[in-house]
Amino acid sequence: MWIRTASLQVLTIALSLGGHAMADTLTLRKTVELALHHNPELAASRARVDLAEAGLRQAEGARLPRVTLSLSATRTNDALAAFGLKLGQERISAADFDPVRLNNPNAINNLNTRIEVMAPVYTGGQIAARQDEARAWARAAREGVEASRQELLMNVLKAYQSVHLARAYIQVSEQARVAAAEFLRVSENLHKQGMAVRADVLAARVNLDDARLRLAEAKRLEADALDQLKLLLGRDLGESIDVDGEFLPSPPTEDAATLRARALAEHPALKALRGQNDATRSALEAARGAKKPQFNVMARHDWNDKNIGMDAASYTIAGVLSWTAFDGGLNDAAIDRAQATSLEHAAKLRQAEDGIVFQVTEARRRALEAETRVEVREAAVLEAEEAQRLTKRRYENGITTLTDLLSAQAQLDKTRADLARARYDRAVSRGEVLRAAGMLTQEQL
Repeated sequence: MWIRTASLQVLTIALSLGGHAMADTLTLRKTVELALHHNPELAASRARVDLAEAGLRQAEGARLPRVTLSLSATRTNDALAAFGLKLGQERISAADFDPVRLNNPNAINNLNTRIEVMAPVYTGGQIAARQDEARAWARAAREGVEASRQELLMNVLKAYQSVHLARAYIQVSEQARVAAAEFLRVSENLHKQGMAVRADVLAARVNLDDARLRLAEAKRLEADALDQLKLLLGRDLGESIDVDGEFLPSPPTEDAATLRARALAEHPALKALRGQNDATRSALEAARGAKKPQFNVMARHDWNDKNIGMDAASYTIAGVLSWTAFDGGLNDAAIDRAQATSLEHAAKLRQAEDGIVFQVTEARRRALEAETRVEVREAAVLEAEEAQRLTKRRYENGITTLTDLLSAQAQLDKTRADLARARYDRAVSRGEVLRAAGMLTQEQL
């Protein structure tokens, strides 16, 4: 009988743990790798790089000649067109100059086969400026991917540690629930012995209900943290995943001045903004180039025949110089718009540089504070545990009230929760210093 009961207990435990056993348990390193491959926001950033590089290829292609092949068929009895088409076919005879035939020609068929090459020679610097603009946008897009990559690494670290924070809250809440159940038991015993009033029992039951509620809230936080991690990994919320042990990044070794200098020089978000700033300046140069003369050359070879053929051949070579004398102010307006956009991006860059300097300084201060907070919270937990133990003993001996005991337990619960939060803040703040400085890499996680 005992063996059967034990077997049932083992089966029950196995079934209760089945969800976790089937879950995909991920280390932080594995989580980061999956996020870098499957995160949709990072995929969108990579698509923007492809878009910018396609724009660069388009801008570079504008400098090359354009070759056009065409085949056109015409049938007309228009006097001038008919004579010209027949002349193009090299079939004009003396009889064709008869006024009657000139004025009332028979309909003529013509097939024109053409190869035409058009090449820009001078465009007022527009092509070169557009190429510089496209290169700058491509550079900005690539730096934007790196900035998004570091932001994703930080978000993964936060979500990963949030799971452990929630589980620490669950542990604290479970300890509080066990303690609350014990308080209720002690209160009921003391009430039976006439050493406690009925109000103490009721207060102990309310305290137990509150502990159960806090436990439920902690479990909800765990589920939310896991769902957030799934979203970062590009996974369905219905999938089961789990996390391995906690992770504590190494603290930055550089001082504040070094971190600020490196951030200003190497932060990918700033480099992306600088690329955008360069692009807008190049766009301004391109807009100014539209007011300058344009020169293109054209070479064309034609074959005209009443059927498909290559008999009547001719060529044309031309150079075209154009200069827009008046366009109703369109070019001036385009220049003004480009200049305003360039000034806007320059201002945003200066603002971002100041913001990065502030973020690095603040993040480093928070990291130092987090280190101290962990030490303080660890000492506070030891003191609160001793205070709760002494208060519980006094209550059991009828020396103090249940209110004092519940207050001591509440203080212990709070210090335990504060310690869990302090450890989370320490891990996250270390990573935040690296992210703020633009130095967060996959290898550091």
